[in-house]
Amino acid sequence: MTKQYDRAYFDRWYRNRTTRVNTHAEVRRKVSLAVASAEYFLRRQVRTVLDVGCGEGAWLPHLRALRPRVKYLGFDSSEYVVGRFGKSRNIHQASFGDLPSLKLGVYDLVICSDVMHYVPDAELRAGVRALADATDGVAYFEVLTKEDDIMGDLDGFLRRPAAFYRQLFMGAKMTFAGPYLWLSPAFAGAVAEMEAFR
Repeated sequence: MTKQYDRAYFDRWYRNRTTRVNTHAEVRRKVSLAVASAEYFLRRQVRTVLDVGCGEGAWLPHLRALRPRVKYLGFDSSEYVVGRFGKSRNIHQASFGDLPSLKLGVYDLVICSDVMHYVPDAELRAGVRALADATDGVAYFEVLTKEDDIMGDLDGFLRRPAAFYRQLFMGAKMTFAGPYLWLSPAFAGAVAEMEAFR
């Protein structure tokens, strides 16, 4: 049976107190980290955000609380999500594999949280290149690896080593800058030695 990202899926993993993967406060901390890091490197406030595999747009209320005028664009493969939240949260239907064919533009902050470890290799490689091209500041790539102690949705989870993702992101000319944080290729050579890991 094909995995369904329907209302029941989001109820189970994002709202049910015993099975949810993140609390409201945990999401707020991630958003705060990503926004502060992007603004540190950009040296100005975040204005534009791209959220790939955004689900119901859980990051959006937190982003708006921090930056009320931020322009947000979300993509998700779920028909349920787009039908219910598409217009109100600016979420459009697309899979990770669709990214290279979309005219994404560029964004101060690019988010891809809890998605890549479900994406097959060929789609992942092409999609990451598209995300690197769309990143004008910082990307927050929250990805779980085979070395991690994982709780939550393991259906379709691809147990790749952390080294695989590091090589993939570095191959897209991105620079590691902290917890799940990757700098745009535009920052190559423009950061101090101790600001990022090369």
